[in-house]
Amino acid sequence: MAAEQKTDGKRGMTVVENAAQPATSTAQAATSGAAQAASTSTQAAISGTAPAAATNAAEAAAKNATQAVQGTAQGGMQAAAAGAAAAKKMMEDGASQARVKMEQGMQQMTKTTEGFYKAAEEAAEFGRGNLEAMTRATQTLTSGMQELSKQYFAMSQALGEHAMESAKALSGVKSLKEAADIQAAFAKASMERTMSETAKLQEAAYRLAEQAGAPLAARMTLAVEKFSKPLAA
Repeated sequence: MAAEQKTDGKRGMTVVENAAQPATSTAQAATSGAAQAASTSTQAAISGTAPAAATNAAEAAAKNATQAVQGTAQGGMQAAAAGAAAAKKMMEDGASQARVKMEQGMQQMTKTTEGFYKAAEEAAEFGRGNLEAMTRATQTLTSGMQELSKQYFAMSQALGEHAMESAKALSGVKSLKEAADIQAAFAKASMERTMSETAKLQEAAYRLAEQAGAPLAARMTLAVEKFSKPLAA
């Protein structure tokens, strides 16, 4: 930008010099003509030929030369003023353009910086969300496993109590048929209770997996939506 302003200043000085050069040349020519006329008149006066006419001619030549010089000087001043105004306008235009470019550059830099800051904040926020989701999932899984352990212990305790009852019943049998009937009933009841309790445990484990995985699944869905937007755009 500084180089552009320097180039505009040089152009302005060239305009001023070009504008003043014709006026300077004209003034030099007028001065030379006046000097020549004055010299001719002086020589005529010295030689004694037509002194009055020579004096008049010298005065007229001097007057014409003075007028020519004044007119040329005025024209030169006007040309110089015009050149200076043109140079000033050129420098102002160059400075204005440089200022506009600088402002545009600053705006672009500010916009880029804000974009970086925003991306960093979004990444940090997304990371915090992932950590919170992992924490909730871990807490849910821990609590659910404790509950499943309690259910399994209760099932095992119930089956043990049922086995003890069956053993007591077998201790009082009086025949083989009665013992076989008690054993068959015990086996059937144990199988039914085991299958029922196992189904309950499986259902509880499935619900626990869904509850524990829900926060992670939500974060995964959000990640897909978030990172697929730039690709779609």
